[in-house]
Amino acid sequence: MAEELTPETPEESTEEQAIKQRKNGLYPGVSDELAENMKSGWADTELRDLAPIAQADKTAARRAALSARFPGERLVVPAGKLKTRSNDTEYAFRASTEYAYLTGDQTQDGVLVLEPVPAGGHEATMYLLPRSDRENGEFWLDGQGELWVGRRHSLTEAEQLLGVPAKDVRELAAELKEATGPVRAVRGHDAGIEAALTDKVTAERDEELRVYLSEARLIKDDFEVAELRKACEATARGFEDVVKVLDKAEATSERYIEGTFFLRARVEGNDIGYGSICAAGPHATTLHWVRNDGDVRSGDLLLLDAGVETTELYTADITRTLPINGRYTELQRKIYDAVYEAQEAGIAAVKPGAAYRDFHDAAQRVLAEKLVEWGLVEGPVERVLELGLQRRWTLHGTGHMLGMDVHDCAAARTEAYVDTTLAPGMCLTVEPGLYFQADDLTVPEEYRGIGVRIEDDILVTEDGNVNLSDALPRRSEEVEAWMAGLKG
Repeated sequence: MAEELTPETPEESTEEQAIKQRKNGLYPGVSDELAENMKSGWADTELRDLAPIAQADKTAARRAALSARFPGERLVVPAGKLKTRSNDTEYAFRASTEYAYLTGDQTQDGVLVLEPVPAGGHEATMYLLPRSDRENGEFWLDGQGELWVGRRHSLTEAEQLLGVPAKDVRELAAELKEATGPVRAVRGHDAGIEAALTDKVTAERDEELRVYLSEARLIKDDFEVAELRKACEATARGFEDVVKVLDKAEATSERYIEGTFFLRARVEGNDIGYGSICAAGPHATTLHWVRNDGDVRSGDLLLLDAGVETTELYTADITRTLPINGRYTELQRKIYDAVYEAQEAGIAAVKPGAAYRDFHDAAQRVLAEKLVEWGLVEGPVERVLELGLQRRWTLHGTGHMLGMDVHDCAAARTEAYVDTTLAPGMCLTVEPGLYFQADDLTVPEEYRGIGVRIEDDILVTEDGNVNLSDALPRRSEEVEAWMAGLKG
């Protein structure tokens, strides 16, 4: 990486002193001649007559609903700040879900403010970083200047794209300190904004705002459904990529699988939606195995749980458990088929008006029946389910809401989530699994180290459901045929 330059003298203006200086830079400073030279000779790059972003009407409707929910209150929703990875390098930035959902914008440091107006409703303003200042040298001296990290939109451009008036975010903290009246803010993303509001907000009121924004995402609009479809389609191609290189993964490690899928996510989307689980052999029994540093061996299973996140930040969440050599053993197939049967029962229970818990209960019943049938737990099945004895091997819930976060709507009230009924527009995963730990002495030795999960992304429709990830086969014999075709 290149090193940033540093301003020259302590006599700089306050604005110039704000430019980040780097210790141990190779240049001691900037001469007056160079500073003057860098101010001029640049073409006008302002973008004009920009069309609004594709979801501008959707974000406007979301802000209107938010306004109606909290009349007469100032609402503050930050995008977040860069987070340091090491020294002067940062992690890749991802805007807070609440901010991106309400604006469609993904830039760091942004803040959406809804200001109540006397006539009712709110006036929305986007507070953003403007173009880098060329007069004080910020654009080439500061580590976040545009010559270092790339051009950003001017405030005028942002207004055209987002359909919201835009102001300089560097003025916001001072404005908020002087603000009067009730205020709510989304916490955890911008310490500076929170400090400016410290005497104006309460944890309880802010949590109500966070909960509302989480529950607002339970029902997806048509833009969101299209994004989830796109995420699932790209993820399916990522799974195909992995199957084609399983021989290279065998020669290296699970990291080859991780890297292969990541390439698809970056080419077709923004990123992976969560840390990819590339669990071969006994690692498949660890629910969130993301170290991905183990061996990939012929004869073992690969549990691949991964999702592409689209450029608009909607993620898929799909799992397939694949035979690394292309063929399930007899025992692997028996366990896999049991999980498939449980998933089929769970998917069938996803429909409008059904209790959210129904799909979990349906899948767990099938798995409990199989465990009793195989003699791994003493029946009857009703006793097993009542006492939760199947959970030694099923471990987790059978699904969760899906959207901009892989575990979407997580702040929603229990009565609005797990104790609610399903409605058209909800999207959730159905993902039963069976996991026999390598050190589990309560099961026959041949079971130990086998983990199977099958996961699909299911959209609730007016008359039932649609499997958004059905491009990937699920039946054991179809998986084998699909893998054979990809390997040629």
